[in-house]
Amino acid sequence: MLRKGMFISDRYEIIDKVGSGGMSDVYKAKCHKLNRYVAIKVLKPEFSEDKNFVSKFRVEAQSAAGLSHPNIVNVFDVGEDNGIYYIVMELIEGITLKKYIERKGKLPVKEAVSILIQVAQGIEAAHNNHIIHRDIKPQNIIISKEGKVKVTDFGIARAASTNTISSNAMGSVHYISPEQAKGGFIDEKSDIYSLGITLYEMVTGRLPFEGDSTVSIALQHVQNELPSPLIYVPDLPISVEKIIEKCTQKKPDRRYLKVSSLIADLKKSLISPDEDFVQMVTLDENGATRMISDEEVSQIRKESGFERQDIDIPVIGKDNELLDPDDDDDDVVNDDLEDELEDDDNPKLDKIIAIGGIVTAVVIVIIVAFVVISFAGNGCSGSSKKDKTTAETTLDAKHTKVPNVVGLTQDEAIEKLKAATLGYKVKEEYDNKIKEGYVISTSEDADTVVEKNTTITIVVSRGSKDVEVQDVAGKTKDEAKKILTDAGFKVKLEYKADNSVELDKVISTDPVAYTQAKYGDDITIYVSSGSDSTEVLVPKIVGMSTQDAAKASLEANGLKLGEVGEMYSDTYDKGKVAKQDVEANSKVPQGTTVNIWISKGPEEKPKVPNLVGRTEDEAKALLKANGLEAGEAKSEYSDSVTSGKIISQTVQADSTVEKGSKVGYTVSKGPKPAEKPAEPEPTTKTVKKNISRDNLNVPADITSGELVADIEVKYSNKTENYTQNLGNYEEFSTATINQTVDSKAKSATITVKLDGTVVYTCDVEYLN
Repeated sequence: MLRKGMFISDRYEIIDKVGSGGMSDVYKAKCHKLNRYVAIKVLKPEFSEDKNFVSKFRVEAQSAAGLSHPNIVNVFDVGEDNGIYYIVMELIEGITLKKYIERKGKLPVKEAVSILIQVAQGIEAAHNNHIIHRDIKPQNIIISKEGKVKVTDFGIARAASTNTISSNAMGSVHYISPEQAKGGFIDEKSDIYSLGITLYEMVTGRLPFEGDSTVSIALQHVQNELPSPLIYVPDLPISVEKIIEKCTQKKPDRRYLKVSSLIADLKKSLISPDEDFVQMVTLDENGATRMISDEEVSQIRKESGFERQDIDIPVIGKDNELLDPDDDDDDVVNDDLEDELEDDDNPKLDKIIAIGGIVTAVVIVIIVAFVVISFAGNGCSGSSKKDKTTAETTLDAKHTKVPNVVGLTQDEAIEKLKAATLGYKVKEEYDNKIKEGYVISTSEDADTVVEKNTTITIVVSRGSKDVEVQDVAGKTKDEAKKILTDAGFKVKLEYKADNSVELDKVISTDPVAYTQAKYGDDITIYVSSGSDSTEVLVPKIVGMSTQDAAKASLEANGLKLGEVGEMYSDTYDKGKVAKQDVEANSKVPQGTTVNIWISKGPEEKPKVPNLVGRTEDEAKALLKANGLEAGEAKSEYSDSVTSGKIISQTVQADSTVEKGSKVGYTVSKGPKPAEKPAEPEPTTKTVKKNISRDNLNVPADITSGELVADIEVKYSNKTENYTQNLGNYEEFSTATINQTVDSKAKSATITVKLDGTVVYTCDVEYLN
């Protein structure tokens, strides 16, 4: 890895690393000779040590350097410095077409056609220089901040040999031509097929073929008819529909033969989109098939002006995935120029191939058929409907394959299911894109093998439905979004400066309130961003592989990278962006600072320490040091553990727990003390009461006499009476009534009399 400030060839100063691919690292650098910023791709060390690889890498790079066109990312220089092999390219700041499609959902037809014209012009320039791109896809098309469209990564299929190519092919395989999927002869028409798939994705927002693996997707390119774009865009102009259809024909000779013809039709489509002017190529499917001779092959190659293409069988990985050289999706910098190296240049091998061309072709057909049957479970369907494929004959009598009925009418779909010995169930849904009565989807994917008579649910479009747009002006964006979503609309948020509407409150909608719109239509909510300012869209940088990539993406969108923190994350691998403080796809003033957090990976779970034998203070400190908390503390006697030391803990030592978990423990109180002998129960009780003069209720006319206390003691089965003389009233101040009684006594009543007159009484419930 190069360091900031390093010089390559005493000319290029490394500024920053901005990306990385399977075979190279990408740096922003300054060319001090011409005083300009450039992008430098440096071959990774593991590839730099392969002399054969380096040789062909340089040949392909030098070939690409010969291209100069406004719609191609220019290659300025190719060189080597102390074992560092590099390519110097034009530095483009912008986003890939793939990201652009993802953000907009799908593109307006005119915009899509205009973009493809620019892409095709770049490809035409390459073809005129006898260079086939081989890997056209939205990820390799960059839209600059100025709106210019440029193609990058020429020669992908020739920069890396098939035994060293990365298995990450899910991106490229969506766009490859049938002949590429089969490892066949590749020429300009292979690029034209990929251009057609790219146009399809731009206008529909979808890929025509999806699957769980690269093999299944590649087989669909070979076998399946392209789903009509009208399924998703019913009002697509016929000229664009026919251009896509012609570009994506299975047989190369039925496509546009030259990119110039495609460009002419695209330009005409901009002027007359609804005119049916595209000339489709008719082919005699009943014509006899013959083997092409070696001389004819050589002549075709000679006349085409292209280098010999070794016919390779696509490499199959361990997980049954076609291996493909490049699936980068860089936001800002030029995508990797990871060109596929040819097989070693060997004169003997060339002679063998020239002599054995027919044998090679036959072997290829056999191997491709074997690969298709082995990994897909079905054969490639030919042009004749009478012939059954090998895979079809292997289905037993109890099973059948689900036919593809998406895009058919309900009746047509039912007939197809019946013909396949399948049951059906119809479910209807509103769909603003699919015409009424046409199938939107099925419960089982096409070509799935199921038991006969299985019931397949087909979802049929009820067409569009008119819904009134509710007035959400003045509401918060979340309130407005919920109201319109509940009404069946798809909601998009767009911020606009407005001095009269509070920040984050809704200004208006498009379509406006109280008008009719179709169920499922897109409704744009315009939200106030406060005072007037230049606004930009915040990119999604969460998940990006490096801080440098996040910085480049922000800067390309007119934003600044703020503070960079770290956080633990179970979702994002270490080093990737795990969080951003400004929500993706929101509009903010240009120059806004976005803070990010880089993942430190999953937080390591602490192990529970051994607390046994430690004091409570020691245990608490140890738990805290390990990111844990002290739980409930209990105590009990122990003959073996010293008082104050821990006897046991609630969570076993060395077990792994979540950070912050509580661990309880039991502390020793030392040996249990010896029990004292039981004291004999008392045989007597005492009736005791303190009385003062203030307690007495003496009539006013009585001023003297003797005070006598009568004590009535109650037992469960008897009553006993006692008398205590308290003295003369004139001299009386306080006295204590104290009478010993049997322990079985329950309660007592004390009555004090003055010369026979009751002056005090109380009940004693509890006897001492």
